[in-house]
Amino acid sequence: MELRKRTAAMGSELQGEVEESSSELQLPADIDWEKLDKSRFFFLGAGLFSVVSAALYPAVVLKTRLQVSQPPFPSATAAAAFILRREGPLAFYRGFATSLAGTIPARALYMAALEITKSAVGTTVLRLGVSEPAASTAAGAAAGLSAAVAAQVVWTPIDVVSQRLMVQSNSYRSTASGYRGGLDAFRKIITSDGIRGLYRGFGMSILTYAPSNAVWWASYSISQKIIWGGAGYYLCRYRCGVEEVGNEEKGGSGGGGLKPGNKTVVVVHGLSAAMAGAAAALVTMPLDTIKTRMQVIDCGEEGPMTIGRTVRSLLREGGWGACYRGLGPRWASMSMSATTMITTYEFLKRLSAKRQESLPT
Repeated sequence: MELRKRTAAMGSELQGEVEESSSELQLPADIDWEKLDKSRFFFLGAGLFSVVSAALYPAVVLKTRLQVSQPPFPSATAAAAFILRREGPLAFYRGFATSLAGTIPARALYMAALEITKSAVGTTVLRLGVSEPAASTAAGAAAGLSAAVAAQVVWTPIDVVSQRLMVQSNSYRSTASGYRGGLDAFRKIITSDGIRGLYRGFGMSILTYAPSNAVWWASYSISQKIIWGGAGYYLCRYRCGVEEVGNEEKGGSGGGGLKPGNKTVVVVHGLSAAMAGAAAALVTMPLDTIKTRMQVIDCGEEGPMTIGRTVRSLLREGGWGACYRGLGPRWASMSMSATTMITTYEFLKRLSAKRQESLPT
């Protein structure tokens, strides 16, 4: 009798191990460019990303103020308190209307270039015999690179104007050289510097955002693989542990696999995006500081700031540490932005999937 019980127990354990090994985590299929309803994709995207941009704009203003500040350099908290006390809460949204006007076309270009490149490169690399994880990482890096270059054609002039508005105080606004709004800033920049004034720092913007986006999308792909690997093991263990309950909940599919729920998908996307945003912020912070200074600071008779002049100025002010001034707000901004943007973006793609090919989340 005892031997029979032990044999049955060993059989149950063996069956559990077989079920566990056969259980696969069925990840949500990616929705590529061909499966999207383009009009719905761009229309919904404009609305969703405008809301996200509004929520994150104060951190961008604070980061920009810190990057162009002069000695003694305040902390992020002190700078935020100073702006709030001297200029009021609306100062954190100075230049937002201009930024929003440029965000919509720039974001449309970005998303189109991203999806087209990712689909084309991913398919090509897979045909060359490269493994799926490596192909996904390469496609993400190439897509981020091309998307950043495409978006900067529209975004750089908007960035120049909005950052000029961000850094001016209320008292400077009332002077003859101050800006009374986005259109006034646009007109004065054109009058003094021509079209080149609107594209000041364009090359540096490409050098900043192109590698930043390449790092971000590659890191995002890798982070997803790592997190899903851990989640897949845990979820499969949990499924086998509840025996028939898990199978019944999945429609009696036997040992056929496990599909993560919507909440799990959102959490994984959010964690992957936050990790990727932190990595991109750390790697590209010096480039962003140089770009911001070139776009905002005037040198009078000496002409516009060059990369060399900007770097020398930063080194004189505080060594290489000056290049990381504003890292805290930028890190927080990029991590929060990445988390909200990617969850919004993935949600947008599923909302915009063509109905006959729509994929469940």
